Amino acid sequence: MKSSAFPPRPVSVFLFSLWLANSPGPLPAAESQHVLVAQQKSGTEVTLMGVHFYDTRLGWAVGDGGAILKTVDGGKRWKKVPSGTRVRLTGVFFVDSRRGWVVGANGTIRHSKDGGGNWAPQSSGVQVPLYGLYFVSPTHGWVVGGAGTILYTEDGGIHWSDQISGTNAALYAVHFVDSRRGTVVGALGTILSTADGGATWIAQEAPSSVTLFDVFFNDSSNGWAVGNAGAMFQTSDAGNRWIDRTLPCTKSCTRVTDLIRIRFTSPQAGWIVGERGSVFRTTDAGFTWVEEKNDAKVSLFGLSFPDPFHGWASGERGTIVHIAAPLEPVRR
Repeated sequence: MKSSAFPPRPVSVFLFSLWLANSPGPLPAAESQHVLVAQQKSGTEVTLMGVHFYDTRLGWAVGDGGAILKTVDGGKRWKKVPSGTRVRLTGVFFVDSRRGWVVGANGTIRHSKDGGGNWAPQSSGVQVPLYGLYFVSPTHGWVVGGAGTILYTEDGGIHWSDQISGTNAALYAVHFVDSRRGTVVGALGTILSTADGGATWIAQEAPSSVTLFDVFFNDSSNGWAVGNAGAMFQTSDAGNRWIDRTLPCTKSCTRVTDLIRIRFTSPQAGWIVGERGSVFRTTDAGFTWVEEKNDAKVSLFGLSFPDPFHGWASGERGTIVHIAAPLEPVRR
């Protein structure tokens, strides 16, 4: 299987050509001027597919050509770190300030034990592109990728084993709420859930067969999945039923934006980034969403919030933006 990192272009301008209605719509939920979305100087022009912050000072971004960047001051300065590979890196995750993993094309998994200063390869046993990863402890983690691939480790990546997904669809994201309960999403409306740490994965019914790029659960019951053409699905019963909250195309839009990453920082407050620099915010548990002002009009592929008030997103042309949220939401 070819290891091109993302599906072809047909659905959107960037529908991960490099990678990757029941909604009330993007009505204003809070005063947008109280949120600041500011660009940071990354020092690179390559596309940055993933970003992860351990706290508000320590963070990493990864992308094309094996790029790994690190900051220790909240993104005021980003420093390039040798990764030991030239393949596209699509995801990064640190379980603490020192132990982290990156994944990418050709089954690439690399591990750091010193805060990202040095990276060593780990054998995934596959050659498909890997897109998403999540660890619940320094030893237990999952990686997902092309051709329905789900990999699992219980020793920090020294050994990776296949878990049976029951699908050949590309899988783009994985999220666990604890060591047993997790969800995976991907192409063709694929949503898989497990309640036993991935020993068994059960297909859930999605409202449509759109490509889903990300999934996030606030707790064991309440979760969200987002994808192409404004796709947004919500569950309040651990995925037994997913409700279509897809963003409609308003009078001012010509094509609905692809939604690529979603994070909630509390049961009420959540964020989405995607195509053309879009940054959406909710302060009412997703009932309404407002698009925040962002001068960087490039697609954003990575999103990380180490606390409720500070987030970072990464994307095309070396773009990294810092999202500063208000301490208290201001309602209209």
